[in-house]
This record gives sequence, C-alpha cells and structure tokens, in this order.
Amino acid sequence: MRDPSSNHVPFVGSEFPDAEFDRLRELLLARRGFDLGMYKDRCVKRRIAARVRACGFSAALPYLAWLEHNESELDPLLAAITINVSQFFRNPSTFQTLQQEVLPALVKNARAAGERRLRLWSVGCASGEEPYSLALLVEALPVQDLEIEIWGSDISAPALAQAAAGYYDEQRLGEVPAAMRERCFVAEGRGLRLREEIRKRVKFQQQDILGEGAYPRAALILCRNVLIYFSRGDQERILRRFADALGAGGYLVLGRAETLLGEIRQRFAAEYPEERIYRSLPAP
Repeated sequence: MRDPSSNHVPFVGSEFPDAEFDRLRELLLARRGFDLGMYKDRCVKRRIAARVRACGFSAALPYLAWLEHNESELDPLLAAITINVSQFFRNPSTFQTLQQEVLPALVKNARAAGERRLRLWSVGCASGEEPYSLALLVEALPVQDLEIEIWGSDISAPALAQAAAGYYDEQRLGEVPAAMRERCFVAEGRGLRLREEIRKRVKFQQQDILGEGAYPRAALILCRNVLIYFSRGDQERILRRFADALGAGGYLVLGRAETLLGEIRQRFAAEYPEERIYRSLPAP
C-alpha cells in the first residue's frame, strides 16, 4: 500500500509521535481490545513507525486516517507491535518446573482418570519456540500409553508459517542442551531445522484470543507475555475462559511480568508462584 495522498517520500521517522500514539491506542482499544497505554517505550514506537513505512505512508496522520477505514490492516499492525523474538526454553527454570513437576503430575492425573489424551496449548506462540520446547520435553517422557497434543496459536499468519517450518538460527537454541540439539535438530544452511518427528508433534492455528467461540479443552496453557497488551477487562475475560478450558487441575503459565488480579484469583491456586505457574480450581 502506498500513500495515495501525496508523492512524498515514505515515513522516515524512527519513532511514532506521542499525539498519534494516543490516537492509535484509542483505535486499537476500541477495535481489538488491545491496550497500548502501558507501552510507550521506544521499541514499540519504532515497530509502529516501521509499519507506517511498510505501508508507504509519508506521515503518521495519513496512516491513521487510512487505518480507521481499513480493518484488514489492524491484524498486521498488531502482529508487528507484539512480535516477540523468543528462544527455546526461555526462562529455563520455568521449563525445568514443567519438566520435573507439572508434566509428570498431569500424566499421573490423566492415567488415574482413565484419560488417553492430554492437550498442551501455547498461546501467542509467534515463531514456535515455545510449543516446540514443550515437544522436546514430551519427547523425553515415558508416555507411550497417552496421546499428547501440542497446539500453538497466534494472530499472525506469517509467524505461524515460520513456526511450521521449524528452522532457527543458533541464537534461538542457546538453552537447548547439546545432546538434545544433536538428537532433535539437523544443521541446514546457516541454521538448524527441527527433525520432522518433532515438528509433527505440534499443530499450529491462527487465532484471535478475543474472538468468539470456546477455547479448546487443555491440561496446560502457556500464555506468557501476551496479556500485558490487553486491557484489564479483556485480561479478566481471557483468564476466565482459560479457567473454563482447563477445568479443575489444569495448569496455567503466565509471563514473569504478569499476574492474576481481581476475582479471577478465586479460579486458580499459585502452585509455583516464582514461575507464574497456577493450578486451576473448580468453579465456585
């Protein structure tokens, strides 16, 4: 898309102006329930400015005027704002707790209940490092009697396409043990690709978590560094839906900067609070 209003050079500012930022915040809050209010940092503004340039606009105001009448631009803009350069086993102690405590407990509970399937869901999975990290943990579990499904969802179709390819540079694998890297990745070009049998463990799906419809039933939900972008009201709605999807005894993992607030705390117990890992309680 090029700026139809002029022949000016593309927007060259490295940051998005404050006044226009406030207008954009109101627009995203109204249309998507997404709150930029706490994120006036330079990194976010540079990402918005880059999106303005990518759309060919010479200034912020014409872009905002165009955005107000072009609903299809909202999701690419959100994807540009929220893209999170991640890595495998980000926050290693969280994944250590999942490996040593949470996953064995879920397997034990499933067997005791006579269940044959467990679903693990990574919300806002971006390029796939998080759900693939779960797949690498599951690969080492003795669970031949259980089917373990791993889902990764994100609003960004390009990010999901990258995730499905399972190809990463060395920097993303800094926390992957050498033996696991040797066993589960194959060198290719300047990076490494996950072996097909690991990639097949994860199903990716485009999803707006504010959209209509019930969330999939899951035993474990990872939603790390996603809720921080939503308004308080939408956070509470999302968390209630997570609690319903988990049922009693499921686990929710949030980001280090996130916590449970308000009445939703009645639906969860802080099982491993330092890791932001909560266990779902029966509905009151």
